[in-house]
Amino acid sequence: MSTPTPAPASAQTSAQAPAQAPVQPPSAQMPEGRISSGGPWEDRYGYARAVVAGPHVLVSGCTATVGGEVQHVGDAYRQTLTAFSIALDAVEKAGTTRADVVRTRMFVVNADDFDAVGKAHGEIFGDVRPACTSVQIAGLVDHRMLVEVEVEAYRAVRGGGG
Repeated sequence: MSTPTPAPASAQTSAQAPAQAPVQPPSAQMPEGRISSGGPWEDRYGYARAVVAGPHVLVSGCTATVGGEVQHVGDAYRQTLTAFSIALDAVEKAGTTRADVVRTRMFVVNADDFDAVGKAHGEIFGDVRPACTSVQIAGLVDHRMLVEVEVEAYRAVRGGGG
């Protein structure tokens, strides 16, 4: 059984809420389909940076690769910040925000980097507190990559009753 997310402190209860304009259908609130970052691997390997499915935004694994080049070689903290920046760009293109992120995953090559990776995650999501999984892996496709991240966002579609 899941517990609903509490409404923000500024939200009014339905008994107090003034009449609101009709809620737009889901397709008007969030784009449906696939979102591309323009990265070379998306076309080559047949995937999208993110997929929007109803209220869900699923972001593919992101590394600190920008313009085909691995950034911040040897620095897991800065690679994590860059990878999450790429993922959050896709979240925003999908019509959601950092506050809508409900799950993150971090795949870390070196166990010694978990603290640096966790610190970067905390700086980005400390007030959001998504479900989070961190896993040590044997390696990534480029030996200079120290971390890969995934993000999932969710925004409930309001209205429609039922």
